[in-house]
Parts: sequence; C-alpha cells; structure tokens
Amino acid sequence: MVTARAAVLGHPIGHSLSPVLHNAAYAHLGLTDWSYQAVDCTEAGFADWFRGLGPDWRGLSLTMPLKRVVIPMLSRVSPLARTVGAVNTVTWDGDRLSVGHNTDVHGIVAALRSVGVGGVGSACILGAGATACSAVAALAELGCDTVLLQARSPERAAAALAVADRLGLRAAVGGLDDVPAAVGAEVLIATLPPVAATEWATGLPGQFLKRGADKPAGVLLDVSYHPWPTAAAAAWTQAGGVAVGGFEMLLHQAAAQVTLMTGEPAPIEAMRRAGELALR
Repeated sequence: MVTARAAVLGHPIGHSLSPVLHNAAYAHLGLTDWSYQAVDCTEAGFADWFRGLGPDWRGLSLTMPLKRVVIPMLSRVSPLARTVGAVNTVTWDGDRLSVGHNTDVHGIVAALRSVGVGGVGSACILGAGATACSAVAALAELGCDTVLLQARSPERAAAALAVADRLGLRAAVGGLDDVPAAVGAEVLIATLPPVAATEWATGLPGQFLKRGADKPAGVLLDVSYHPWPTAAAAAWTQAGGVAVGGFEMLLHQAAAQVTLMTGEPAPIEAMRRAGELALR
C-alpha cells in the first residue's frame, strides 16, 4: 500500500528518467510504501494541482518552467535556490510547510568532479536558461571567478548574469558563434537544447584543427544524456578531450532529492545501474 508519494512534473514529461532513478532508490532502501511517478502538468494547471496535494505527498521534482513558477507558492526557499532563482525540488517539513530546494547545482558539481575537475578559474556556458543559472552557481562552488555566457542574444543572459553578480563572479556575454572562446575554456558547460547543440557542434572539428593543439584543453559537460554521446561530446572526445554527460548530473541531483525527500542516504550505485539499464 502506497502511503508516501513523490513525482516529477513537467510538460511533456514521459521521457523523464527520474521515476527509474527514484523508484530504484526506494527499492534498495526497502521503502515499499513509497511511490514516484511522472505527472504531465503545464504551467497553467500547476497552481491548482499543487494546492490540492494531500499529506501523503513527500516530494516533487520540477522541470522548467515550473522551477520558477513554484517559488511564490512555497512557505520557504533555500538560500541557494533563491540565489539561482530556480527550485527543482519541493519537500514538506513536519508542520506540512512547503520548502523549495535546488539540487541541480549539486548535480553539476558532482558531474564535473567525476572527471577530475577539482577547481576552475574560468569557464564558458553555452545557453542562458535555468540550467545555465545553476551552472553559474556550480562553477562558483568550484572556485571559478570568471565566466563567459554564450547566448543567442544578450537579453537571454540577463538571469544568469544576475546570478553571477550575486555570487561575485565576473561575467561577460558572447554569441554562440564564438566557438574559439568555448573551445579554449577550462570548463565548457553546454546547456543548449539538442537541436541547437548539434548545430553548434558542427564547427568543433575545424576549431580543434585551427588551435593546433593535441586535444581540447578543458572539460566538456553536456547536460543532455540521451542519446549519448551528443554531437558535441563525440567531437570533443574524438579530438582527445574529456567529456561528461547529463546522466551523471541527473543521477547526482536525483540522489540529493532522494535524501531530501526520504531522510535516507541515497544508494547512488543502485540508481546508476537502473538508469544505465533504462537508457540501454
């Protein structure tokens, strides 16, 4: 019998790997009365749905645009989520007061650390949406002091620039056509939608040749995870560089959510096995 419910919300949401990861965690932890599902919910319908939740609900995972829509509905928001301007996790405390968190930042930091990134001086972010805002905060946590935001237009980068300002990072905005700056970064984080990312990646092989280097100097984190490798990751690794995908980010942000929702240490390797099997 299910007595504790959690879910991931968005539109569309059927492709989400989150139910696989969370339910694998519940199985490993012996939480047989917990259930995690995907709920297709638009921005227009979210407020009514959220207000109707009963006491059996323990946690929510949110995709855009719900990460920002939910903030004024919450009783409390963590300092990190407030700084980033995005809540991807909601829990309830003992008084049934709703609390907003951001585990995307943790996921990005963990993904970069998984390929040996211990500290960053300067970095480049492709894209300027909510994930880019979390990427700015993650880079700050890794010691970064200078970030270049590459976006289709300067206006799109306003929110990410505001995050950088709040965290004391020097930030500049450039165009997506400045591929040399991206290739030369210590860390490059690609947050572009798949189609735009594939188009951007067509210029990578030529840039690697122009640089005359044996391999890319920095690490690429592409937040996409299916299909893998992405066009950018394939070009990067074929040139001898190090790339890590969005699955590593998703895994670690989901693990942090499991702990927030259940109070138990997340079984990361059990979650990893389930996620990799589902992707295959």
